[in-house]
Amino acid sequence: MKQHFSSLRTPILLGAAILLFSLSACKKDNNIKTDNTIDGIVSSTPDFSTLNAAVMKAGLSSTLESTGPFTVFAPNNEAFTTAGITSGVLAGLTSTQVKNILLYHTITSKILASQVPAGPDAAVVAANGDTLYVTNNSNGVFVNGVQVIQANVQASNGVIHVIGTVLMPPSGNIVQMAQADTSLSYLVVAVVTANLQGALSGSGPLTVFAPTNNAFRAAGFPTIASIQAASPATLTSILTYHVIGARVFSSDLTNGEQATTLNGEKVTIGLTSSGATVKGMSNTSPSNIIAANIVATNGVIHVIDQVLLP
Repeated sequence: MKQHFSSLRTPILLGAAILLFSLSACKKDNNIKTDNTIDGIVSSTPDFSTLNAAVMKAGLSSTLESTGPFTVFAPNNEAFTTAGITSGVLAGLTSTQVKNILLYHTITSKILASQVPAGPDAAVVAANGDTLYVTNNSNGVFVNGVQVIQANVQASNGVIHVIGTVLMPPSGNIVQMAQADTSLSYLVVAVVTANLQGALSGSGPLTVFAPTNNAFRAAGFPTIASIQAASPATLTSILTYHVIGARVFSSDLTNGEQATTLNGEKVTIGLTSSGATVKGMSNTSPSNIIAANIVATNGVIHVIDQVLLP
C-alpha cells in the first residue's frame, strides 16, 4: 500500500502544479492592459496598416498615445491606395511631409459625430494649423466633402472617424495649385491670357471646375499656342463660367441644381451612381468630375473632363 501511494503521488503533484500554473497564467492574462489609445487602435487594426506606417514615419506614435483628447479622421488602406500613396510613395516622402498630412487629419479636441456642426462646411482648425471644413446633414458627416464611413470609434484619448479618402492640406491658392498640376497647364495658360490670375488668387472663397488639358484639346484648343492666340474676352467669358463665388464641396451638390457662375450664367449639377457631373448650357453632354474636393487656401477645385460652354 505504501509503495502504491508513492507511485500515485508524482502524477497527482504534477497535475496540481499544472493547475496552479494555469490559474496563475489566467490571472496574469486578465491583468494585461489593452492599448486603447488612438495609436494603439491604429497599430492593431489591419485596415489601418498604411496609416500606421505613416504614423511611425512621422514620429507621431507618442503624440497619438498621449492624453489628448484628439479627433482623428483616419484613412483606411483603400483610401491610401485610391490617393496613389503606396508604400513606395510613402517612403519617398520626408517625415515632415507625412507629419503635415497626418496632422491635417487631426483635431486637438474630441468631437463625436453628433457634435459635428451642421455647417455646411463649418471651419475647424486642424492640428497642423490649416482649416478643415465639416458638415453634418441627413446624408452623414463630411470633412472637406469626404464622407465619414465609420464614425465614433472610441479611444481612451479621443475618437476616430474612418474615411475612405486621404485629405491633402492646401499647398497654395487656386492658381498656385493649378500651376503645380501638369494636367492643368492649358487652364493655367488660359487664366494668364485672360488676365484672371489675380482674381483667382484672391481671398475667395471660390470653387473652380478645372478642365484638363485633354478637355481643352477636345474643345478646339489643340495647343497652348492656340489658347494664347484666343481673344482674352472670349477666354474670360469661358473661364468665369467655370467659377462659383463660394466654397462648394461635392457633399454640397444637389442633383438637378442650377448653380450661378461668376459670368452670371448657370451650370447644371448631376449626381449619378458613378459620381457628380456638371453641364454647361451649350454642352451636349455633362462633364464628369474626375477629381473632387481639392482644397486650396482660397477655395476648392474640382477637375472635369470637358470645357463648360455658356
